[in-house]
Amino acid sequence: MGFQSELHFGALSVQFMEGFLVWMAACSVRSKWDLDHGWKGFEDVDVVPSYSVSSGEGVLRMKPILLQAHERSLTKILYNKDGDLLFTASKHNLPNVWWSINGERLGTYNGHNGAIWDMAVSSDSTQLLTASADQSCIIWDSETGKILHQMAAKSPVRSCGFSLTNNILCFTTDKAMNQPCFIKFYDLRDKEQVATNSPFRDIQIEDSKVNRMIWGTVEDYVITGHENGQICQYDWKTGERLRVDHSHDALIKDLQLSKDRTMLITASKDTTAKLFDAKTFQFLKSYKTDRPVNSAAVSPIKHHILLGGGQEAMEVTTSHTKSGKFEARFFHLIFEEEIGRVKGHFGPINTLAFHPNGKQYSSGAEDGYVRIHDFDQSYYDFEYDF
Repeated sequence: MGFQSELHFGALSVQFMEGFLVWMAACSVRSKWDLDHGWKGFEDVDVVPSYSVSSGEGVLRMKPILLQAHERSLTKILYNKDGDLLFTASKHNLPNVWWSINGERLGTYNGHNGAIWDMAVSSDSTQLLTASADQSCIIWDSETGKILHQMAAKSPVRSCGFSLTNNILCFTTDKAMNQPCFIKFYDLRDKEQVATNSPFRDIQIEDSKVNRMIWGTVEDYVITGHENGQICQYDWKTGERLRVDHSHDALIKDLQLSKDRTMLITASKDTTAKLFDAKTFQFLKSYKTDRPVNSAAVSPIKHHILLGGGQEAMEVTTSHTKSGKFEARFFHLIFEEEIGRVKGHFGPINTLAFHPNGKQYSSGAEDGYVRIHDFDQSYYDFEYDF
């Protein structure tokens, strides 16, 4: 039990490898304006092969940091609010924390006995929350690795999160082992609740189980993504379901908010990611791919959407890495068009996150690796041609 610290990093922990981001500004989609007839729409043209590694105009060359610490596929990567720490979790039972600037591993959180499905970090970075298949949710001291509280459940814990003020804790449980799916809420100001494992609010989900949960724009509700593709809002004070949307028709794999918390991006197994108003669930944009989308994120500084996914993990060994389509893909937020790809992983990307300053992003995949990408100047100079 406790915190296993690594104050240095070796060849097996961090490696520098080559990655390439092909920006297809001038060749993927063109727009045409006709002064006599007005807007003519988009003109399709040939796309530059995304695997090109040649140097030249339109090609961005990056050197990502490759992190090796997890024995099994990644399930969650997460930056703290300041962006100096990167937390990673996998189907192995040991979450890790790293310096995001150089990939140095700071330590390992030792206490779970099953896969880690989700994580959350408090806004002041003092506490880490983990949801595990071992039917428990643990609150850690993020600096020392000490277990502060461990809350038991009757089925695997699938997702978790702190409220904006860090006063309310929420986690969801699976519909399994003859147990229904629950959303559980604890008030951390009442030490008795976590000490005795007595949530002040239990919301039982009757239909499709919750696969992802995040806190909403304000602290009044949580947003859930379900196995059947629906997304919902629940009021934690009353237990009432406020809104529901059925835009997706397959499992919701990821939910993330924009930096200002006004927009919600969803990732689904139905091969699409969709953008919503986080408060009203008004549909805004859709980003279509040819593969299941496992994770999606909104850039804090540019009109970019980042998607990750790929061929189903069970089929990975039957195909070449190129046909598996394991690249991270960039889309323009407004025009819904793909503008770039980053290759490198040898399995489906399961989780993505932008650095809070928007100058870096990280990806975690089925291959067990985490890749940290710092954008070069070409990324900031890129302008979409419309």
